[in-house]
Amino acid sequence: MLHSIIGAITGENDRKKIRGTVVLMKKNVLDFNDLSASVLDQVHELVGQGVSLQLVSSVHADPSNGLQGKVGKPAFLEDWITTITPLTAGESAFKVTFDYDKEVGQPGAFIIRNNHHSEFYLRTLTLEDVPGHGRIHFVCNSWVYPADKYDTDRVFFTNQTCLPSETPGPLRRYRERELVNLRGDGTGELKEWDRVYDYAYYNDLGNPDRDPKYARPVLGGSVEYPYPRRGRTGRPPSETDPNTEGRLPLLMSLNIYVPRDERFGHIKMSDFLAYALKALVQFLLPEFEALCDSTPNEFDSFQDVFDLYEGFKVPDGPLLDKIKENIPLEMLKELVRTDGEGLFKFPTPQVIKEDKSAWRTDKEFAREMLAGLNPVLIRLLQEFPPESKLDPEVYGNQNSSITKEHIENHLDGLTINKALEKKRLFILDHHDTLMPYLRRINTTSTKTYASRTVLFLKDDGTLKPLAIELSLPHPDGDKFGAVSKVYTPAEHGVEGSIWQLAKAYAAVNDSGHHQLLSHWLNTHAVIEPFVIATNRQLSVLHPINKLLDPHFRDTMNINALARQILINAGGVVESTVYPSMYAMEMSSVVYKNWVFTEQALPADLINRGMAEKDSDAPHGLRLVLDDYPYAVDGLEIWSAIETWVEDYCSFYYKTDEMVEKDSELQSWWKELREEGHGDKKDEPWWPKLNTVKELIDTCTIIIWVASALHAAVNFGQYPYAGFLPNRPTISRRFMPEEGTPEYEELKSNPEKAFLKTVTAQLQTLFGISLIEILSRHSSDEVYLGQRDTPEWTQDATPLKAFEKFGRKLADIEENIIKRNGDERFKNRVGPVNMPYTLLYPTSEGGLIGKGIPNSVSI
Repeated sequence: MLHSIIGAITGENDRKKIRGTVVLMKKNVLDFNDLSASVLDQVHELVGQGVSLQLVSSVHADPSNGLQGKVGKPAFLEDWITTITPLTAGESAFKVTFDYDKEVGQPGAFIIRNNHHSEFYLRTLTLEDVPGHGRIHFVCNSWVYPADKYDTDRVFFTNQTCLPSETPGPLRRYRERELVNLRGDGTGELKEWDRVYDYAYYNDLGNPDRDPKYARPVLGGSVEYPYPRRGRTGRPPSETDPNTEGRLPLLMSLNIYVPRDERFGHIKMSDFLAYALKALVQFLLPEFEALCDSTPNEFDSFQDVFDLYEGFKVPDGPLLDKIKENIPLEMLKELVRTDGEGLFKFPTPQVIKEDKSAWRTDKEFAREMLAGLNPVLIRLLQEFPPESKLDPEVYGNQNSSITKEHIENHLDGLTINKALEKKRLFILDHHDTLMPYLRRINTTSTKTYASRTVLFLKDDGTLKPLAIELSLPHPDGDKFGAVSKVYTPAEHGVEGSIWQLAKAYAAVNDSGHHQLLSHWLNTHAVIEPFVIATNRQLSVLHPINKLLDPHFRDTMNINALARQILINAGGVVESTVYPSMYAMEMSSVVYKNWVFTEQALPADLINRGMAEKDSDAPHGLRLVLDDYPYAVDGLEIWSAIETWVEDYCSFYYKTDEMVEKDSELQSWWKELREEGHGDKKDEPWWPKLNTVKELIDTCTIIIWVASALHAAVNFGQYPYAGFLPNRPTISRRFMPEEGTPEYEELKSNPEKAFLKTVTAQLQTLFGISLIEILSRHSSDEVYLGQRDTPEWTQDATPLKAFEKFGRKLADIEENIIKRNGDERFKNRVGPVNMPYTLLYPTSEGGLIGKGIPNSVSI
């Protein structure tokens, strides 16, 4: 009102105006308890300290400002105090009115200053009826802190997309300076309002200040322990080891630094998920421990495990009171399914929903290598017996002791040579990865073996296991080779029980490989350097930034929480997965063999012998095993991504020379190789990134890893492993030998003996509590083929190509449903009657075992 009166007196109202709408979310929407911030913001408004915006010209340079774009007069957000903020986390729209200035002309950017006490999340600015240009839209999606937190102004650009060389002259320095700000100067401890993306080694996993037993090697920066880089926090070193970064106290886990725009969104359990993890660690573990201490720390039968999903009673008293006291009611309902009567209940995992015993069959054991939680490891057996690649000078003879006598009678009349020739033999090989660490791992509470599982492809397209080899290091030293024993299928008596245990040892190895390598290393860890390099070297105006940005959502945040709670010394992974304190060190050794170009699905399948190049086949590949659900669905998704990326990149890069001369793109790729994956910088396999084809291939791999590959190895965790006997993560004793009490127990009570061998009761409760959270989709998840901002670019051709991509993914969903209903494909549903949907592109929120989020977001 006052503004209007002054305008009428001064004649300002007669000047041409540009009206705009700002969409933002106030901080107090998220922090119900931060009333002081809201009150202070209103006080600032009353004394004229509001939120100002200034338009920046894309056509007229200002000689007095270093030829940067001419800056218009400040305009302020209107009606901050009177605009009602929704009680649920949501956005508010504010009007803003700019004086039209011919010297500014067409705006290409705007400067915003927040003179309030607290930050807000700026979503968009839309200008209407800009003279000569009409509507202009700015996509911001960024937290804006009070101006005194920044050394330079916050600048946002229109949703135009342009290469560095095509940037309008008046905007060029703004574009360059913004990237400089995001890189930081490499010094100091970073604060929540800092917008710095920088690199660090994994030197924050150990906690030697707590106890020397929690010291861990630094991963990254050495030949012995190479590793991808993580985001730098700048925390000071620990007191006892200057090479180890100091740890945050557990209660401060949510405060671990990542750039504010990389934090979880408000709906995505920004508090809920992270707090749930914290609650599990802090409260549920000791409370469950107390519960389990009142009974032996063992399951006595499979029915004891089934009871977890049917409800188990916690006695009234201090235990239940303390749980209720420490965990908010809504959180308690979500985490532990209490009905208020002390009945705890976990959701029934899909693997036992239809049939409680089918998981034990050999057919299901084998099927899960093709359509389970870790379908990325099985390979064609191309020599017999299987050979080791470990150095015989160090490890002696590590070749397999499986002989033709073990398996030849089970090859449907084929000889071994004929079966090899016809590509009918396959192997799940956990020998070479585990053997160098096995002696040390077995000094912990874990007691396990290196394993090889050999399988045969039957005429109906299913696999049957032929033999499992379990190996230990030679007691006299590594150079004497392995001590191995081979187990073959049996259904009845003690032999049947021993075979079930042999499968369990193989499953333990596969669980560890899955969690540490297929999941953590090959998706979470390897993607983070791409997130950092993209923000440091590619402007938000750059087409490749716009292409990749959705595939980086929440990755730095979930990885930071993982370092704080999950993969740290004494953390969840060390407590619940068999390599124990050697877990992360093992993943570093495996990273030595990581090759970027082999992360492409076609290259991976060819490397494992699971496919051959065939120009006449769909996607240019012929699968060796037709009914391989992960590969069949995956190749359709891969091809759809590749086509989308090709359509997109070809619009902006008409020639190879444009790729080669793109200064930001070349700086991005150089930094990614030399810094982000710096321990791999001299590898010959890195693409040169001098051609449009190399750019398309590179971006396709990045998107595949961040979206579909991660979905395939993450969201099946609870459906398959929520029933831990199916996917045990730890083995606690060796195979019983004849003549021992353990062998007698195996004969008399095989279920109890099995359960005493695999993951214990407490670790099971803790493990399934955790993977239940990690297997859930948040309700605001954005899936492959979707964007959270429809106007992410103003270029029509890429928008149409993206719509085509979405339609292709919808077709793939229909194909998956048809294949799952086709009885010819026996591996798609299996004995457990559980259709393979992990690569079904879309989903709703919750625990449903399908859906491909755009990014490594959980």
